[in-house]
Amino acid sequence: MKKYISSIFMLLSLAVFSQELTVTEKLINPSKRINDGVIELEVEGGTAPYTYKWSNQATPLSSNRASDLVEGLGYDVTITDSNGKSVSKSYKVPTEEITEVFNGAMTPAVSALGSVLFWDPFAAIGIYDPVIYADVKRIGAPGWSPEADDKYVLQKWLKPEGAKVKEGDAIAIVSRNGGVTETVNSPVDGSLKYLVKEGGVIYDSNNQQDVIEQGAHFLASIKYDSPEIIRHPNGDPQEKGIPFIVIWLVLGALFFTIRMGFINIKGFGHSLDLAKGKYDDPDAPGQVTHFQALATAVSGTVGLGNIAGVGVAVSLGGAGATFWMIVCGLLGMSSKFVECTLGVKYRNILPDGRVFGGPMNYLRYGLEKRNMKGFGKVLAGLFAVLAVGASFGGGNMFQANQSFEQLSGQFPALVGNGFWFGVITAVLVGVVIIGGINSIAQVTGRVVPIMASVYIVAALAVIIMNIENIGPAFSAIVDGAFSPSALKGGVVGVLIVGFQRAAFSNEAGVGSAAIAHSTAKTNHPPSEGFVALLEPFIDTVVVCTLTALVLIFTGMHEVEGMAGAQLTSDAFGSQISWFPYVLALAVFLFAFSTMISWSYYGMRAWTYLFGKSKKTEYAYKMLFLVFVVIGASVSLGAVLDFSDMMILAMSFPNIIGLYIMSGEVKTDLNKYWSDLKANKLFKKQEVK
Repeated sequence: MKKYISSIFMLLSLAVFSQELTVTEKLINPSKRINDGVIELEVEGGTAPYTYKWSNQATPLSSNRASDLVEGLGYDVTITDSNGKSVSKSYKVPTEEITEVFNGAMTPAVSALGSVLFWDPFAAIGIYDPVIYADVKRIGAPGWSPEADDKYVLQKWLKPEGAKVKEGDAIAIVSRNGGVTETVNSPVDGSLKYLVKEGGVIYDSNNQQDVIEQGAHFLASIKYDSPEIIRHPNGDPQEKGIPFIVIWLVLGALFFTIRMGFINIKGFGHSLDLAKGKYDDPDAPGQVTHFQALATAVSGTVGLGNIAGVGVAVSLGGAGATFWMIVCGLLGMSSKFVECTLGVKYRNILPDGRVFGGPMNYLRYGLEKRNMKGFGKVLAGLFAVLAVGASFGGGNMFQANQSFEQLSGQFPALVGNGFWFGVITAVLVGVVIIGGINSIAQVTGRVVPIMASVYIVAALAVIIMNIENIGPAFSAIVDGAFSPSALKGGVVGVLIVGFQRAAFSNEAGVGSAAIAHSTAKTNHPPSEGFVALLEPFIDTVVVCTLTALVLIFTGMHEVEGMAGAQLTSDAFGSQISWFPYVLALAVFLFAFSTMISWSYYGMRAWTYLFGKSKKTEYAYKMLFLVFVVIGASVSLGAVLDFSDMMILAMSFPNIIGLYIMSGEVKTDLNKYWSDLKANKLFKKQEVK
């Protein structure tokens, strides 16, 4: 009897054990490249099919294979069988290269800094729900793409309008080019709404309004019984928050616009006169002219963000993001005025003529005047550390890396030669920066107008070639700005995307430009503030907007699954077949000019921390050139992301100081206006 009982228990235990989920993993590091790790799982036991809930949001619930993973970083997965039995595991793809070690170590730091910069205070206190919901599911013409050269006609509805339909139900018959017909099935459960009448045209590639209008290819919408959460492939809800850094920059810009009496509008005409050299006093202290200081600062901001970043913004926020981008650019002009006025006011000019200015100076000495010496030292030191890090990364390695990627994409001979590309670029950068700010200003004074002109002319050419789209394009921008679809995040979502792109592109409030503008020859600090307010106008209101218009006029803003420089390149290429080659060279010039400007920003922050000797400056320049080569030849992933974020983080100490000293700037501005009206300022005599 005991034998029988023990046998029964053994069989039961075997049966129970056989139901346990057993997981065998395969950790694969396929190459020397970063972020290409793979985890493959094999599951035994339980009852198939299994679901896999990965911590990596890009991996679908149905996939036992996670790819494009960061080597050295831990990933979690929970496997569940069809009966609900589950097991959780953690894995880490081993690192093999030093670049993978750095990338894996820096990724948590990127997440930590990102959690501060992109923290959403409104969601945190429960003012709104950041989760993205879809009220309706829109159904597009079968086989449609933005490049489609077709005419779609709705031949027949198979369900009455308002009918409750189930997933998979046949709802309509659509013909393409008057020939092939296809049956359209409902992708979800809900209530059917017609967007096109029976016999009507859904989408016609020869109708420019259809090409430009966002969502012109949809034939029906199905309203969910209750809103559906839009999810990542791994099942996590998608969220569209309001990043703290955007709030910080935009509120600062709005405050300074009001505090300075809308200087961005009132001072625009005078700023043009200053930039033209009408008030250039050759005997004024400083190293460069107003125009050269402006060109240097513009070269530091007009770059890849104007090409790749706008592509991302329009892809995420649609055409409507363009409107809010322009608004933010106009507000940012006031932030530039305040910081660059202070940059000149608190600069330090040595007997040998070298100028030391920027946020480090006005944060330290401007706050010291207000009996806030200790606080000022902390803010200035923090700013300097962030500026040095940003100059090596976002202002250097990122530029070298992305310009090589863009050029090698158009010129295959460059593929695999990143090191030599970096060496040549470093030599070119070195020739310029060894000469100091005068050399930098002379080069940017020539390069910036040329590269900006080429880009602007090309953009205008594309727009003119599609001038018949002007009505639909601006309708798409206005409609998208004030009544966008839920999938774009609603009005708030589109507004934030536009503001974010503008703030990140023109760096208004970051303080970097104040370093360049502090070298200008002037006896009146507000005069350089006026010149500086042109910067966001050129960068955002002109260049970024033109990029967005090219995307919208060519219909490329509807392309899904592609963003960044490639999207912009394709938009130009769709109209001018050879232009992607020109754009690749323009990207290099943008990157080159950004590098030489940021070398000066970083050097001034470096000398603030380590001393003002020429040996200190030389050491920084050599280090900067080494990083040019590293950036072009090595994929650094999270290292670049972290240093790029440091540029945004510079705005925290900077804007705190600007708030405190804004009253002082307002007083100086009032005096400057009085002197200007009384003709007390130096002005070149017009030659008759």
